[in-house]
Amino acid sequence: MRYPLLLKPVTKDYLWGGTRLKTEYGFESDQDKVAEGWMLTCRKDGVNRVLNGCYAGEDLDTVLKAWGYEEPFPLLIKLIDAQDRLSVQVHPDDAYALEHEGEFGKTEMWYVVDCEEGATLAYGFTRELSRDELRERIENDTLHEVIRYVPVKAGDALFIPAGTLHAIGKGILIAEVQQNSNTTYRVSDYGRVGADGKPRELHVDKAVDVMRLTPSPLDEDVAAVSCDYGVERVLADCPYFKAVKLDLNGEKNLDMTAGFVSVLVLSGSASLVSETETLSLGKGDSVFVPALCSVRLCGNAEVLLSFPM
Repeated sequence: MRYPLLLKPVTKDYLWGGTRLKTEYGFESDQDKVAEGWMLTCRKDGVNRVLNGCYAGEDLDTVLKAWGYEEPFPLLIKLIDAQDRLSVQVHPDDAYALEHEGEFGKTEMWYVVDCEEGATLAYGFTRELSRDELRERIENDTLHEVIRYVPVKAGDALFIPAGTLHAIGKGILIAEVQQNSNTTYRVSDYGRVGADGKPRELHVDKAVDVMRLTPSPLDEDVAAVSCDYGVERVLADCPYFKAVKLDLNGEKNLDMTAGFVSVLVLSGSASLVSETETLSLGKGDSVFVPALCSVRLCGNAEVLLSFPM
């Protein structure tokens, strides 16, 4: 029987990470820092474990196979605690990634859950570059002179198509919805070294191949819509996924006719009511709701709803 699956996050420790996902969200980890919590993941390098119902203790991929799900899993959803800034990087599109990496490309969306005053995100360039200039600036460490830095505050969202240069600045907590890919081409890491004491690898040739060279326009926010169950705002709507921020204040039935839905609680508390059980959800809880499963959300909470396209 199909039912909503409460998922255990997969934690990742990277050198730029912080402690908020442990101290504020209660994520379990033996590491001092938790840079990322993979809230919905079905990958060889990280798969969620189910916490409820008859499949409790099973991995998500095992359950999906039992349910006859045979397509490549489309999404990867994360919480990211950037205590320090991330590398300046770019992701390839599907065609390039499939040819060179054996997996799909990566278009993504960032939602700023919280951040320090004065926080910024790197997003594309301030002017058009040639590939020769791009390579030269990467090699002589002057790329920062033409990067566009966007000031952000809690509640901001940024859509990042494949090929767009980007970087998360320090002091930012982000919810990320993305294609199910982990292919990243770094062009700058500020001279940092990894756990092995060596500088982290850069991927200049591939980055130059896939980089968008014209300035990337910032999408205007879609107006929030007030409903009898709260307020909804579409954060991203692209060929790969749709992401909706829901400020829940009441009861909402989820439309489950088109495919699965990821429910990620960012703050507050809610109940997810299905035919099999009622899940009490709090900050940092993530639920995979399969298609054609009748459910409703009740409560007062900030919720990120993600739908594959």
